[in-house]
Amino acid sequence: MSDIFKVMFFLLWVNSLPPIVTAAVGDRYGLAIDCGIMWFDGQPLFGGHKTVRGLTVSAAGGLMAFPLLGVTWWQAGTAALLAMTGDLVSSFIKRRFTLQCGRAVAGLDQIFESLLPLLFLNRYLPLNLPQDVLIIVFFTVISSLCSHAWYYITGRPLPKNYPRTVRSRVRFREWRSCHEPLARWQAWFNLTSFLSDQIFLTWFFKATGLYSTGEKNALDLKIEEISFNFEELPNSFDGFRILFLVDLHLDGLDGLDGKIAEMLRKQEVDLCCIGGDVRMKTYGPSAECIRKLKNLMQCVHARHGILGVLGNHDCIEMLPDFEEAGIVMLVNDSWPIEINGDRIWVLGVDDPHYYRLHAAGEAAKGVPEEAFSIFLAHSPEAFEDAARVQASLYLCGHTHGGQICLIEGTPVFTNSRAPRYTAAGSWQFENMQGYTSRGVGPSSIPVRFNCPGEITVITLRKIAGKE
Repeated sequence: MSDIFKVMFFLLWVNSLPPIVTAAVGDRYGLAIDCGIMWFDGQPLFGGHKTVRGLTVSAAGGLMAFPLLGVTWWQAGTAALLAMTGDLVSSFIKRRFTLQCGRAVAGLDQIFESLLPLLFLNRYLPLNLPQDVLIIVFFTVISSLCSHAWYYITGRPLPKNYPRTVRSRVRFREWRSCHEPLARWQAWFNLTSFLSDQIFLTWFFKATGLYSTGEKNALDLKIEEISFNFEELPNSFDGFRILFLVDLHLDGLDGLDGKIAEMLRKQEVDLCCIGGDVRMKTYGPSAECIRKLKNLMQCVHARHGILGVLGNHDCIEMLPDFEEAGIVMLVNDSWPIEINGDRIWVLGVDDPHYYRLHAAGEAAKGVPEEAFSIFLAHSPEAFEDAARVQASLYLCGHTHGGQICLIEGTPVFTNSRAPRYTAAGSWQFENMQGYTSRGVGPSSIPVRFNCPGEITVITLRKIAGKE
């Protein structure tokens, strides 16, 4: 009986590796095995879902599992390759029946994947015909159930006008972050952040007696007034004031929303930009932060309205709530602002950090090539893309300026793949100016050290061009 379970686990292991790797790395290194070749019927040979990457990881995973089977490394590797060969046979048959790539067909998807490696392993393991049949049946049932569960998470029908690119990696991350019925288990789906934030860091600051001080620091918000000078700025926008709010994390610290509201009532601006991350955690319910956001937006006085983008803590399902709060959400889209016949554009992209769905080219569609544009993103990680679409000013947050900094204000961690010079304050890349806010609220744990939260007010200035 132990050989049956060993072989069945081995088959499940090598067949689950390709979708797991796809969810982790997306479309990278995804060279199709058939290289786009069409069969005589005009259909793909195997389809784009069957990649060299998937074949390689399955073979490598099978090879490393040889101690489980009790065979040599080359025998386990050969069995894994035969399982993938059976998968290709199934795909070939499905293409002949013009079935969609990635569509699960119970039985057909499993029979060759299990039969071919079993015929080979029978030469080296004490298996008989009844045991082979049992393995194929159990593998078919379990694999089919797993395939349907995976499809439900990553491939179920999308809402109308769904604004994000559909990839299994994206849908899995959305499900993990936004599927509230699984809230009690969300800590296990986000185990790394749970251990680092809720366990190690929280208890460290509490044990050292610094936690209450850090909370007070997080409530000590600053108004940052900053000006940017541009030759290409239209004359009518000279003196244009932008209120920039990012990393609000409204449900993370008691009293924060009241402090923000008090400060916003005193600000008269032309435009308000929300840079994402309205809630504290990256998973679970969002009702509390939405309620606080709606109240907070009543305190914003912006002549040309409020524009916003999504952050890595925000779910796509929160878009209607954001818009109900009075925010025009830009998901790889643009928005014009006009004064006296002059125009500037705000380009807003989807989250560049966690979901990695920023599409500067999509956002810039319809924007005149020489137009003055403000690029709004949650994090600085899309700065090169913004420069390619000739953005004049890049506004972002996400890094919190480090949140916990050394005495001289140097961040310990930036939580960003962008260069460290983009972690806080003003910066320049090629012809584009940029600003990274320290954020309004704290993230992960509600403390700040040597890095106060900020509400940013930006003034655009027109300067004369060079002779």
